Amino acid sequence: MMYTHNTPSSAQPATAKRHLAKYLMLAVGSVTLSAVPLPAAAASWWNANPTISIGSRTINVKDMGARGNGTHNDTAAIQAAVNALPSTGGTVFVPAGRYMVDALKSINLRSNTRLRLDPSAELVVIPNSAGRYHLVKVHNRKNVEIVGGKMIGDRAKHKGTSGEWGYGINISGSDHVLVRNVTLSNFWGDGMWIGALGRNSRLDRSSYVTINNVTSSNNRRQGLSIGPARNVYIVNSTFKDTKGTLPEAGIDLEPMDQGPTDTIRIENNVFSGNNGNGVELHKHVSYVTFKGNTFTGNRGFGLMSIGAHHLTIRDNHATRNGLAGVRMSGQTHHADIITNKLQYNSTRYISPTRLGGGTSRDIQIGDKTYSITQSNNTLTPKR
Repeated sequence: MMYTHNTPSSAQPATAKRHLAKYLMLAVGSVTLSAVPLPAAAASWWNANPTISIGSRTINVKDMGARGNGTHNDTAAIQAAVNALPSTGGTVFVPAGRYMVDALKSINLRSNTRLRLDPSAELVVIPNSAGRYHLVKVHNRKNVEIVGGKMIGDRAKHKGTSGEWGYGINISGSDHVLVRNVTLSNFWGDGMWIGALGRNSRLDRSSYVTINNVTSSNNRRQGLSIGPARNVYIVNSTFKDTKGTLPEAGIDLEPMDQGPTDTIRIENNVFSGNNGNGVELHKHVSYVTFKGNTFTGNRGFGLMSIGAHHLTIRDNHATRNGLAGVRMSGQTHHADIITNKLQYNSTRYISPTRLGGGTSRDIQIGDKTYSITQSNNTLTPKR
């Protein structure tokens, strides 16, 4: 049994999807994924606190008319602060308070810009009936930082019943983006999306995106979705309690047929209490490293791959997940599963305190996979 994503990622507008499809016909169709080379920047490209080039000017949103009183629509004032920065960019500061935002209009960030929230500041979605919205958008930008505070969706007060694409932060077609010390919760869709923009038969993937010390919880569809992107580093973060509409994963790497996702590092994170899998990977995903993560109490698998390739799964801990701790399925290939602690999983079938149950309780390898290496993993003791 496995969870599959029965809805292609729909984070992009219909016109962008047509561009992506056209791109795939021209480019991806002529190159098989098995021919993906080892990325040139494979060694130590990641940095939990990268240098982001931000302009020197700072504008306080209250100076532009924002009230932060939990009732006033502060969208225009916050956007005015962003727009008032010079062409060289700068910092938009959001003091403590509760700022209501029309997510159908979004806060649209610019290049060389930092959105800095006081630790007691909240950006809150004004309830709407739309199937798609974005609280903060980073589209076709370079050098952007989002730091501090809380971003809260409208899932408890959402006025509609359709759609599943209400995002907290949407990063598309952008380079050198850092999101740190941010709490995301209660979105109609995903806490965050990282993906691509399609323009004139060209696929612009996001690259060099770092997510550090972010908590994404109680979102309806995913904690984080990653579409076509490269050089993405997820570190020291928590993705938990996703529930509401499939796939309900902590992180879902889901480029599907839109384009490739590669050179991803997921390190020292916690995936817990998600109604689907802790993490799942789909086709067109390659060169992903998982190191030092904890997968616990997810109803599905701790970590599941459906056709991804060139994976390194090392020094992780998976325990008390409803299905196996690690599952390699479909045509997943070239995966190294090394020195992980995978114990007391498959709790939907076996008591979490019961010893034994066979190797498949903790790790499962599908019949169509190949070049899967396992070594020095610690599994549930046999009876």
